[in-house]
Amino acid sequence: MVTETNPARTATDMLLVNRAADRAVEGLTLPIPQGARVFVDETYFQAENARYALSAIRAALSEAGYAIVRERGEADAIFEVRAGALSLDQLRRVVGIPDMRVPINESLNVVSIPEVSLYSNRDRMGVAEFSGFLYDARTGMPLGAVTPMIGQYKIRAHKAFMMITWGQQLAQPGERDPGSSWKEF
Repeated sequence: MVTETNPARTATDMLLVNRAADRAVEGLTLPIPQGARVFVDETYFQAENARYALSAIRAALSEAGYAIVRERGEADAIFEVRAGALSLDQLRRVVGIPDMRVPINESLNVVSIPEVSLYSNRDRMGVAEFSGFLYDARTGMPLGAVTPMIGQYKIRAHKAFMMITWGQQLAQPGERDPGSSWKEF
């Protein structure tokens, strides 16, 4: 017996959002010396895929030369992060008649009319926006703020004459060479 599942989100949806999160934190630095111990306060970071995005933030800080600590009491500075966006945007453009649902009686039964187009395209874009502020762990005095870090990752599919498709249809997991799966800091 084969069991199939239908998750709420597709792998493509998750890859789009996660890659956007990775792009948002590229080059993240804080206004404190490298080597400083930083506690990432995730209290106000509420979003779907929050765990992945928080890990991307920690990885970016670690790559920038900061020591990430697990306990607030061990930190020189607290970096409080918040999510502005961590989701998908979708946009469809049609030259012709888009697909639609038309009510056919008072009971609101509908009939679906398929797209009749010369050309259409569909953009699916993962969007990530994070910001935060930094304060001294002992005194609570502000040390600085991180303005919104924004990342996007988009795939686009094209269709002509309702049948001919081209363009990237799926986000592909990253390819890597065996042996280069890690990076030394």
